Amino acid sequence: MIEQLSTFPNNVLAFVGRGQVTRADYDAVLMPAVEKVLARHNRVRLYYEIATDFTGIDPGAMWEDFKVGIEHLTRWERIAVVTDVEWIRHTIRLFGFLMPGTVKLFPTSEAARARSWIASTS
Repeated sequence: MIEQLSTFPNNVLAFVGRGQVTRADYDAVLMPAVEKVLARHNRVRLYYEIATDFTGIDPGAMWEDFKVGIEHLTRWERIAVVTDVEWIRHTIRLFGFLMPGTVKLFPTSEAARARSWIASTS
């Protein structure tokens, strides 16, 4: 399940992934939020936290995640990924360089620092 977080500046898309993340989560939660923020801002930021109860992501959701990133490739200013899930950390390390914005990984213990970084003006 994907839950949108609301305590961020209006140019920051913020989500937390819990349990099993599905394509339906992307269609119902993530995509409408992305389209809404992109309609208001030329450059946006993404905060994505993987909760401790995360159990996995369906292949359809992985495809949607890839498509969202590629379709709006030049519009991502910063991306903060908060997770202790090693395969996700490894994937971000391998492919993060493809994103034109700055991508940073944070361990779950540093979620507050990640939130501060994604919202900062510097």
